Amino acid sequence: MIGRLSGTLLEKTPPLVLIDCNGVGYECEVPMSTFYNLPALGEKVVMLTHLVVREDAQLLYGFGTSQERATFRQLLKVNGIGAKSALSILSGLSIDDLVQAVALQEPSMLTRVPGVGKKTAERLLLELKDKFTIDGVAAMNEHQPKSATSDVLNALLALGYNEREAVAAVKLLDKEISVTDGIKQALKSLSK
Repeated sequence: MIGRLSGTLLEKTPPLVLIDCNGVGYECEVPMSTFYNLPALGEKVVMLTHLVVREDAQLLYGFGTSQERATFRQLLKVNGIGAKSALSILSGLSIDDLVQAVALQEPSMLTRVPGVGKKTAERLLLELKDKFTIDGVAAMNEHQPKSATSDVLNALLALGYNEREAVAAVKLLDKEISVTDGIKQALKSLSK
C-alpha cells in the first residue's frame, strides 16, 4: 500500500526514523545499513517501504535501496522469519554477506546475527538456496572454474581466515587460475 516515502527527516533513533511527508509523519523501522546512510535531521530523504498489516498493528519498514527491500521481502517468505527477524538479519549482515552465506551454505555466518540460531540459519540456507540472484558469487564463478573457486576458498578458511576476507581474496583472482596458483595469489593479497 505505501511503497515509497519522500520528505524531511525529523527524527532518527535506531531502528526508528520519522519522516515528514507534507505534514504527515511516518514512522519507519529501518535496518542499520539504511540507518547509517541517512542524511542529517531536517534534510530531504527518500525511502522505499514495506507495509506489514497485523491484527494489532500496521508497521512500516523503510529501506535505502530496492535491493534491501527485495531481500527483506524474500526473507519474509522463509518459514518462521517475521519482519523483526528479517530486519535483524539485514542489520547484522550486508546483503553481499547474506548472499555469500547462502551460496556457500555457511550457517556460521548467519548464526552471528542476534536471534538467529543454528536451526533458523539452516532453514534460511535451505529455503533461500535458489531464491537469490547471486551477483558477487555468480560473477566470481563466471571467471573461474567452480572447483578452483571453492577449493581456494576452503583452503583459506582452513588456514584461519574469516569468511569475509577469504571471499574478498577469491574475488580478486585471475580467470582460469589453478587451485595452487589461486591459493598463492590469494595469500599474497591477504598479506597486504
